[in-house]
Amino acid sequence: MRSAFSPARLYGTLALAEAVTWALLLIGMFLKYGPQVTELGVRIGGGLHGFVFLAFVVATVVVAIDQRWRAGELLLGLASAIVPFATIPAERWLLRRGKVGEQWRLREEPARTAPEKLVSLAVRRPVPSAVIAVVLVAVVFSAMLVVGPPGS
Repeated sequence: MRSAFSPARLYGTLALAEAVTWALLLIGMFLKYGPQVTELGVRIGGGLHGFVFLAFVVATVVVAIDQRWRAGELLLGLASAIVPFATIPAERWLLRRGKVGEQWRLREEPARTAPEKLVSLAVRRPVPSAVIAVVLVAVVFSAMLVVGPPGS
């Protein structure tokens, strides 16, 4: 059983959310370019997907630092968000390999590097850290909205 706030719970939840928002975006694209001519699906699905994509990237980096992933494992986690629905098999593969644990390592062990110190602080104070992370994702997301969608 996964605890309420474990690396496995966080990463698994966001991997699923990322895949679901991919589906919403693809449905929106079908509605825009298929028989129905409406951009509403892309606006909603694309917006949700963009926000969850950014949150998944942040969570991937946090879990990778805490669980001491190798560079290739981090790249796999990040790249899985680019390919539709790939976050779920990537998350399961990392879980089976013991790369996504049930406990935050940096709650118990001393941090050695600057990124580890930052993640250690975050996992020791999860609620304020989650609020800060959501605000930062929202700021980046808002800036991306101002810039416009890809290809515009």
